[in-house]
Amino acid sequence: MHLSRGEVLFLQGETGKIYYLKSGLLKVSRIRADGSSFLFNILVPGERFPHHSLVVPQETFGTVSAMSVSEVQCLPAAEWYQLLAEKPEQYREVAFVLQTTLRKMQKRMELTTAPTKDRIPMLREWFAQFLPNLQLEDVLTQEEIGQFLGMTRETVNRQLRNQAK
Repeated sequence: MHLSRGEVLFLQGETGKIYYLKSGLLKVSRIRADGSSFLFNILVPGERFPHHSLVVPQETFGTVSAMSVSEVQCLPAAEWYQLLAEKPEQYREVAFVLQTTLRKMQKRMELTTAPTKDRIPMLREWFAQFLPNLQLEDVLTQEEIGQFLGMTRETVNRQLRNQAK
């Protein structure tokens, strides 16, 4: 399945499918109680998701949309869980996916704990691995960059201006 930039793959609270991201980048946004959106995660090629549904069915934690043209493989959840039942060695793949996700989250924590002036350059470097022909600001708003890096939009704006000098 091909997704265009901005196209929604699924909404927060849905169930039913397991996905594999073949190419592109996807963002996971969580809707807060007040209706505002919060950038929770960025999915990269090679990820199988939703992560928390890989072993047992769960409602999706957030809304997933394409940050760029993306290719996603889709498998009905019933087929995925049947595959796990028939081939227990698939749990090794699940463990690997979750391990990779943990490492990615540790890297993200490194971004959020780095000195403020270093966070955006570090995110740009990480981002360029996946979309080298696009600028970070072309796919994320300053608000989203701030949410991802643990900074306010105002701090992001100030850092971007300082880095442009």
